[in-house]
Amino acid sequence: MTVRTRVAPSPTGDPHVGTAYIALFNLAFARQHGGQFLLRIEDTDQSRFIKGAEKYIIEALSWCGIDFDESVENEGDFGPYRQSERKDIYMPYAEKLIKDGFAYYAFDTPEELNLMREKKDILAKWLTLEVGKPLAEGIGEVGGSADIFEWNAEETKRIYGQTVESRFPDTRVHVYYQPVGVVAALVPWNFPLVLASRKISTALAAGCSVICKPDVITPGCVMELVDICREAGVPAGVVNLLSGDPPAIAEQLIKSDIVKKISVTGSTRVGKLILKQAADKVQRVTMELSGHSPFIVFDDADINKAADMAITSKFRNNGQVCISPNRFYIQEKKKDEFINTFISKAKKLKIGNGMDKDVQLGPLTTKKRLEEVEKLVETTKKEGAKVLMGGKRPAGFNKGFYYEPTVFDDVQDNFTIMKEEPFGPLVPMLSFKSFDEIIERSNNNDLGLCSYICTNSMEQAHRASELMETGTVAVNTPVVAIAEAPFGGIKQTGYGREGGSMAIKDYLNVKYTHLGIKG
Repeated sequence: MTVRTRVAPSPTGDPHVGTAYIALFNLAFARQHGGQFLLRIEDTDQSRFIKGAEKYIIEALSWCGIDFDESVENEGDFGPYRQSERKDIYMPYAEKLIKDGFAYYAFDTPEELNLMREKKDILAKWLTLEVGKPLAEGIGEVGGSADIFEWNAEETKRIYGQTVESRFPDTRVHVYYQPVGVVAALVPWNFPLVLASRKISTALAAGCSVICKPDVITPGCVMELVDICREAGVPAGVVNLLSGDPPAIAEQLIKSDIVKKISVTGSTRVGKLILKQAADKVQRVTMELSGHSPFIVFDDADINKAADMAITSKFRNNGQVCISPNRFYIQEKKKDEFINTFISKAKKLKIGNGMDKDVQLGPLTTKKRLEEVEKLVETTKKEGAKVLMGGKRPAGFNKGFYYEPTVFDDVQDNFTIMKEEPFGPLVPMLSFKSFDEIIERSNNNDLGLCSYICTNSMEQAHRASELMETGTVAVNTPVVAIAEAPFGGIKQTGYGREGGSMAIKDYLNVKYTHLGIKG
């Protein structure tokens, strides 16, 4: 047997010590066994190629005393020495793997991402017309959706299998991933584009086809997204859309033998119903359900910055957000200062038609949502709370489902608003005395999606974030859901993650082969 080793650095920047380490190891191994040591340039990611990096790699390794039997500058029998020049060699093996079901095509493309960004104005208008959110928020949602597609398009390259060292001398253990199959994506109305993008792009990255069901309130922007996938070259039948009666469609999808996985974002009530139906077929389910996020302001926090953070996170999409903060806990010494600062900033928010420039707060999405917000306000007042701001529809808005930002004081932990998700611009203010007290009170809820913490103490930030019973924590920032991080909750908020490197694993089956090498 001839021993042949190689090192394959990427020409995307300066070589680092890890490159030298693995090169030295492979050189020593080859020399010990009388073999050969090759340099092969891993330049498959042409978008990150840096001119001159290839030469610098060779010079740096030579400076370390590492020489090669064969390389781009010293050719032999085992070229080509750039991965980009070996496509013809690899292609027959890739095609065989696909044919045998051990590999799959990834459909996320740069064209798809560019089309989304090129059509940001069209998509944003759909969001304003269907949801009611201001155009600026809509454009932000389009950008976030494109980021998600971009992340998953890259993540498909990192579905790594594993070789496990076997206990037995004549066997090998291989672990690899295969697409789970057809995915049913059930998308709500509050963030229809970004939530559809999470589900569709992850399914495509994993090699799965997807059937997307948007809410009947917001089908337009999701239809536009599916058209973008088609325009970008996604094969026919890979991304599909069904719009209509939600319970009937969901039931048929869950009953179908074709559908192997369900991804749902919605209320805990709806999630439980879907989970019961899916249990009969033991279908894989990812669930991101209701939230009731605490917003904690410690007395060492910058009150002005904390108020800005609260305004941004609370009034995004007029509070119709699963991660919206719904319970505001302010340490005693700073409660009055925070409330006054918050109200001062909230009064400056411009309410109106989302199509109008400079509007920051649009209407609630439906008449039903308006009526439920009004009902919860009356319940909160009857239970003993005092309205410090708002509590009614804004003057001059006889049409549309507008409601003023509403701030309550004298709220108790047992009030209805502290347990039920308000899904509107309602802000109950409470105080707390100690760290241990607020952690216990914050965690006293069946839902566990997100929590917000404002503090200048790193010790306090770390301790609080570790102790919060939520799937995500935002410390001194209103930004929670980003493409590169796992998003989801615990308790009755559901399970599974969307976003980040963990999400794609929920769309893959794990298979292992125990291979005997002697027939």
